[in-house]
Amino acid sequence: MSKVPITRNGAELLRQELQRLKTVDRPNVVNAIAEARAHGDLSENAEYAAARERQGFIEGRILEIEGKLGNAQVIDPQLLDADGRCVFGATVDLEEAASGERVTYQIVGEDEADLKQGKISISSPIARALIGKYAGDVAEVKAPGGAREYEILDVRYV
Repeated sequence: MSKVPITRNGAELLRQELQRLKTVDRPNVVNAIAEARAHGDLSENAEYAAARERQGFIEGRILEIEGKLGNAQVIDPQLLDADGRCVFGATVDLEEAASGERVTYQIVGEDEADLKQGKISISSPIARALIGKYAGDVAEVKAPGGAREYEILDVRYV
């Protein structure tokens, strides 16, 4: 399987979630199952069924995170030396040509993307249009809502 890029911060968040799932959530659900078993007949025990379902979700999420971390190529944006070019991990200040609206995005991995925090996925239309460009360039984004042009004001590696 190929390596998937993820920022150092994104990898740390996944590690923290994995730690919480293994040390807090997993033991809690095991206790809930034991408690539900103590109530008797398991065939009509809704608490038992809910706890088993929760256990399945937790175990699945643990496997998913371990797989993601195993295939991750961790990139530290502060260590990048891309000579001002838009690359994975870069933080980019943009100005939309039509409206003059200014936005700032960091190009991150699929799991880290959160538009409210200004983090866009490397596979998003805007990130694909920005990759390889420099400050002063104009990027034409072919998005589902129509084509837009953005001028790249600044590229930072923070």
